[in-house]
Amino acid sequence: MRFFPVLTAALVCVALFFVVLQRDALLGFARSVTGGPEDEAPATAPESASVPVAIATSEAAGEVPVNVVALRSKAREVPDAVLVRGQSAAARQVSVLAEISGSVISEPIRKGAFVEQGDVLCEIDPGTSKALLAEAEARLAEARARVPETQARIVEAQARLEEARLNQTAAERLGDRGFASTNSVATADAALSAARASVTAAETGLETTQAGIQAAEAQVARARLDIERLTMKAPFSGVLETDTAELGTYLQAGAPGGNECATIVQLDPIKLVGFLPETQVDRVSTGAEAAARLASGQEVRGQVTFLSRSADDLTRTFRVEVTVPNLDLAIRDGQTVEIVISTPATTAHLIPASALTLDDEGRLGVRTVQDGRAGFVPVTLVRDTVDGVLLSGLPETADVITVGQEYVTDGVPVQASFTPPGASE
Repeated sequence: MRFFPVLTAALVCVALFFVVLQRDALLGFARSVTGGPEDEAPATAPESASVPVAIATSEAAGEVPVNVVALRSKAREVPDAVLVRGQSAAARQVSVLAEISGSVISEPIRKGAFVEQGDVLCEIDPGTSKALLAEAEARLAEARARVPETQARIVEAQARLEEARLNQTAAERLGDRGFASTNSVATADAALSAARASVTAAETGLETTQAGIQAAEAQVARARLDIERLTMKAPFSGVLETDTAELGTYLQAGAPGGNECATIVQLDPIKLVGFLPETQVDRVSTGAEAAARLASGQEVRGQVTFLSRSADDLTRTFRVEVTVPNLDLAIRDGQTVEIVISTPATTAHLIPASALTLDDEGRLGVRTVQDGRAGFVPVTLVRDTVDGVLLSGLPETADVITVGQEYVTDGVPVQASFTPPGASE
């Protein structure tokens, strides 16, 4: 029952062998049977059969150009920018600390409240501060009252000095004439020396009195300063980050953690802080215009106000700060932002993104038409836009292949059809 199927399969295999593997021998055998010449081509072959042969021969010889679509691009001046990611930071943040110990007698102000510069945050019980000020003022008055007395002593001492000088002169003259003894002259000399010493002592007393006045004035100033320190005020306008010290809280000056009245932050203006890599830091300068977009979508504009001169030890990046207005305090401290900093304009070509390709080494570039042949030019991506990509690295004028660049290699002849600039591909 199975003999005929097996025989049929064997005959089919033999037929396929001659048709596929022994095709030339089979055709020769057929021509010998029909009597036709072996090297004569069929007279009725269709004309279209010669077309692919000619094209294949021409392509093998590299003579037929490949049709491509190109764009004649000219370089243009485009504004450039550096993109930095960072976060917002308060312009100032200060913890107001007590400089004198005492109990708080003022009502607390809750966190989140806006305070103006000079507003009272905490007030401490004055205690004996006013009494100490009164005592210091009394000592100052006493020291000042001693001035006329010491000045009078100086005048008295100077008068005695003048009297002693006259007596000494008279004694010397009388002694020279023999009318006065030697002891009288010596007594006059001693009186003159004593008078001089009295003048010096009186002058020293005046200086001591003046020093006492200065000491009393210092005590008064210190007492007044202590009274001023009883009232802690906002150093600048800002928002309270913490509640002020509760009523009755004892603040101790100099004690860590026990002398804080409140923490205040300034959010207008606010800083946007980022870090620039070494390859980008030279492109940014202080005063450059900058724009930023927060994670919430809000966009703001400002200026670069700080650019670090020293790199971070770990990341080798440079800190950059952009100051922006924040009148409504909508930007909070610590929000994530993308900062775009304007840099000097650069020359670039606007090319469709679809024209970009890679060479065998994986370099990004475009194919251009150079003397009727395709060529690869490496490029650098400046920026991506809605209308295409901005590229640098091309000559002033370049014929960029926008369609068909993936089907040609360097040196292949091309026939370019140019599209007008700005035409949609």
